[in-house]
Amino acid sequence: MHEPGIVTNCLRRLRQGDASALDDMMPVMYDQLHEIARMRLRRERPSHTLGATALVNEVYLKLVDHRLLDLDDRNDFMAVASRIMRNILVDYARTRNRLKRGGGQAPVPLDDVSAFLSDREAEEVLVLDAALERLRLSDERAADVVQYRFFGGLTLDETADAMGISKRSVQRVWMFARAWLRKEIAGEISL
Repeated sequence: MHEPGIVTNCLRRLRQGDASALDDMMPVMYDQLHEIARMRLRRERPSHTLGATALVNEVYLKLVDHRLLDLDDRNDFMAVASRIMRNILVDYARTRNRLKRGGGQAPVPLDDVSAFLSDREAEEVLVLDAALERLRLSDERAADVVQYRFFGGLTLDETADAMGISKRSVQRVWMFARAWLRKEIAGEISL
């Protein structure tokens, strides 16, 4: 595991404008981010070429773009990383669908995107993302729980810590959100 407080210290340094703090923190968090990415990609097509390492690297590049991250602790960091992973997956799905349909542009090889998501998987990611946004309009807490658990791979305890609520509340909201999403996207995809 990692030394207690090192992530919090690095995040404090980031808030103060120390750009090197992210580089100091990533080796500490890399294994956990890699495991989350690996678990998330396990749900994808086995033959895709974008692996967990590439996904973590994309998360890192997105984090570098956020010059001043306003995060307090490891759980805040993991929450942001889970959102970034979700956005990357959704962007890949949108790109795949846009390219598949021509996107108003000259044909472009689908090498990168098609190797990552199949047509069905791209559609599933987009349907789930749209449903999650509808859920966010009616129940932001439930949408956050899905975000952290499904896209971020956080445990019930980690989600509770990140959201500042009890594990029992997360469990209850997680059950509700999954049922709501199943009903909302019934017939479109299977969860």
